[in-house]
Amino acid sequence: MPSYDSARSRFRLAQEHLTLLGHMLRGESLPAGYGGAASELQSSGLVSAAGEVSVQLAPLLETLAQPVVAVNAEVLGRQGALNHGLVIGADHVFSYEEWPGQRETEYAQVEPRLLLWSLAFLVNLRQAEALDVAVPYIETTVGTMDAGLSALDGPADADTPERARRALAAAGRLADPALSLFTHLLVELRSHWRLTSAWHGGDEAQPAVAVRGFGVWDCGPLGYWHRESPAEPVHEGEAGPDSPLVLRPVGSKSLWEMMAGLLPGQGDR
Repeated sequence: MPSYDSARSRFRLAQEHLTLLGHMLRGESLPAGYGGAASELQSSGLVSAAGEVSVQLAPLLETLAQPVVAVNAEVLGRQGALNHGLVIGADHVFSYEEWPGQRETEYAQVEPRLLLWSLAFLVNLRQAEALDVAVPYIETTVGTMDAGLSALDGPADADTPERARRALAAAGRLADPALSLFTHLLVELRSHWRLTSAWHGGDEAQPAVAVRGFGVWDCGPLGYWHRESPAEPVHEGEAGPDSPLVLRPVGSKSLWEMMAGLLPGQGDR
């Protein structure tokens, strides 16, 4: 059910609500199959009985219709993948957050100068130093990682770390101390998130879409690990079992700098 919080400029809307609102703003007829969404928008007070869209939605709809920069945060955790992010328009900035098992996404207006803080909140960034270990980085393959993750399926027990270690040893060429460290990283893995930003770059003669991104493992007590390879942005089909996987410990200060680097500078437009 769509809803809104006028005091904080927050809205909960599903994709079908946004699609329908777009049709209404363009003066188009109601598409087939959207009767339920139309009724929900009216019940929530976001659309009048006469089909007029609430003025409170104007900043959000304008920003979604004409974004200047879009930043997506794909977070993969134990409850599956969720997509969060920021949409930066000419006049407004909105964050959006999905919730496990819910069809609506929450959109909230963001003060532009707090943009990076909002982005850090979306990935649950916390204060952490880079893990100081004898192994400067982990280098293996995506297939080896998949074998270790498969060994972790099911309820955890006392044998879980050793089961993952055996799977990693059988699937790849890792040896101690990298083997033990990678085993613990997989056991402690809380989430894997990747941030990607996109905007229209190039020039008038050759317009193009510029994309930047990076991927991170949140390993709880073992800190953050930057996934250097496969390097973002990774498109579907570009990474397979034989693709190199390189993970390097990274602190939250460096992650702040990497997030700031996602945004275009004066010379990027």
